[in-house]
Amino acid sequence: MGTTYKCCFIFKRRFHTRDAPPPEDVRALFSVHAGGGPHMGADDLRRYLVATGQEEAEVHHDMTRPLSHYFIYTGHNSYLTGNQLSSDCSDTPIIMALERGVRVIELDMWPNSTIDDINIVHGRTLTTPVSLIKCLRSIKKHAFVASPYPVIITLEDHLPSQLQEKVAKMVVEVFGNILYYPPDDTHELKELPSPEQLKGRVLLSTKPPKEYLETKLSDSTKEGDADLHLGKGTGDDAVWGKEVPDFRTEIQSAEKDDENDDVDDEEEQKLQPHIAPQYKHLITIRAGKPKDSLADALKSDPEKVRRLSLSEQQLAKAAKDHATEIVRFTQRNILRIYPKGTRVTSSNYNPFVGWVHGAQMVAFNMQGYGRALWLMHGFYKANGGCGYVKKPDFLMQTEPQVFDPREPQPVKKTLKVKVYMGDGWRMDFKQTHFDQYSPPDFYTRVGIAGVPADSVMKKTNAIEDNWTPVWEKEFSFPLTVPELALLRVEVHEYDMSEKDDFGGQTVLPVSELRPGIRAVALFDRKGMKYNHVKLLMRFEFA
Repeated sequence: MGTTYKCCFIFKRRFHTRDAPPPEDVRALFSVHAGGGPHMGADDLRRYLVATGQEEAEVHHDMTRPLSHYFIYTGHNSYLTGNQLSSDCSDTPIIMALERGVRVIELDMWPNSTIDDINIVHGRTLTTPVSLIKCLRSIKKHAFVASPYPVIITLEDHLPSQLQEKVAKMVVEVFGNILYYPPDDTHELKELPSPEQLKGRVLLSTKPPKEYLETKLSDSTKEGDADLHLGKGTGDDAVWGKEVPDFRTEIQSAEKDDENDDVDDEEEQKLQPHIAPQYKHLITIRAGKPKDSLADALKSDPEKVRRLSLSEQQLAKAAKDHATEIVRFTQRNILRIYPKGTRVTSSNYNPFVGWVHGAQMVAFNMQGYGRALWLMHGFYKANGGCGYVKKPDFLMQTEPQVFDPREPQPVKKTLKVKVYMGDGWRMDFKQTHFDQYSPPDFYTRVGIAGVPADSVMKKTNAIEDNWTPVWEKEFSFPLTVPELALLRVEVHEYDMSEKDDFGGQTVLPVSELRPGIRAVALFDRKGMKYNHVKLLMRFEFA
């Protein structure tokens, strides 16, 4: 009987690391600064860093202008941990946002089930609440960890008057002397203070409560606040409002705007005139939504400044016919843009529509990730990451005419980007992360996010089987609005049969780029910096 032999083949994974030599440009630059020698001394290195501007990022914009002159890092529904309909509400995402440098925190205030305290919750959804006091204390503790410049709390107010009084007491007790609000003799500001004036301060922004008189005007004016009395209501509903629905069991229609702080909804403003003034006087940036036509809402009042809120859809419509009016409005007043109601997964939108019209508060859901949020994170790396970016001069000019975003602009400068090589993945990823049997095949996507005329993406070829890919690829980007442009960089690993794997990303403000060769750190999908992954790149302007 013959013998049967079984053959077994074992495939050995091979992960050879091929160290790439320095690019010729880098060797030439090194030789210049090393004086032709093989080593660069400490003095040589110091001179090189100074000459190429590679120093720590610092605040370098003029911070003494009114708040309306700045783009402000703004969050939307800052208390949500996930989606807009059923996620938990918590102070954790508020803390994370503040530690990233976000300067505007949004809180939605609703009565608790016994109407004796205040919850922060996305109303009429299945989201679980967190207490207002917990959120306020966390804001105070973490407000200035990342930036010394002011934190603005935007309040979406769904409270009866007795709870508004409680909010006022909480806010004063928690923030004490760091709370900023207009002096008692003025109540309303003709011009907003500057970020420099408001360093280390917290301020409130919401729609002032409406007061409905139950007694004669002469009786209520004894409080010394005749300017607060806006007129009589009719019937119990006008005074007390209708019963607030059970917000934990009703799911609001996703098509309906969820920004009720800015809706003129009298049934949710259940206020008594003798209680309202203290709460009202704590509001520094007074908010509202257009009552009549948008054209009327965009008219500036020289006697006061205010905040106007528009959904991303409302802005897109308004931009077609009222572009210059929007820009003019934002020169003195605050414009806040928020996501449309259908973004139930907490996705975001194109922020440039707001920025190019001068909108200071382009509100984003900070709890997720995605390319739109990468742009937001990248935009606010400017000015030392302090959360305030001074608007370019063209958005503030009135003569000879106000800037019109609809008009085509000439090319102002051209950015040239060269991608030399990348490294660090072998230290930050498992060897089998990208491919089970061979080293990864990396390629880089490079482009511009900005106004439509400037926005484009290009890419290198894929370098096969190499943890240290060398591309030596140069790209050129003509820019019509370089002041707002962002450089987008993504690395992916080519996969023939499946979706390409993600290998890192970064977004950099073009206005902050300095000419020369740079080691550019990459970040993961959620915006966390990798420990070792970097690209070697060169930037030039023409």
